[in-house]
Amino acid sequence: METKTIKKTVEKKEKKNAEAVVNIYTSFNNTLVHVTDMSGKTLTKVSGGIVTKHGRLKANPTIAMFIAKRIGENLHEKGVDSLYFRIRAKTRNPVPGPGANAIVKSLSREGFKILNILDTTRFPRGGPKKKGGRRGRRP
Repeated sequence: METKTIKKTVEKKEKKNAEAVVNIYTSFNNTLVHVTDMSGKTLTKVSGGIVTKHGRLKANPTIAMFIAKRIGENLHEKGVDSLYFRIRAKTRNPVPGPGANAIVKSLSREGFKILNILDTTRFPRGGPKKKGGRRGRRP
């Protein structure tokens, strides 16, 4: 009797340690999320209007969680596991809109590693003359 030895090859999937940049723009009317790779090529892009058709809900933190869920699914397919966040609010606003924190929290719960969170809100340094004249704007 011959005994045959069968060798099972166990293939391990190589884990990609891919990184991506999550650009979040939040105002009090909408939330836009644009994910790029490190060279700047777009991986995925989702906004509040894609997730909901109610205009008043586009900046809602609950809708931001659904945005993060969609982004998480797309990034898991592409093998991304580490994220840099760049949060931007409307120019001159001191704080970002209500959706920014919800997106960061949701993506960290989905298993992504957060490498950095950066605030890139623009603010004017002098700029053009404000309207209103010498005595200012009156109601």
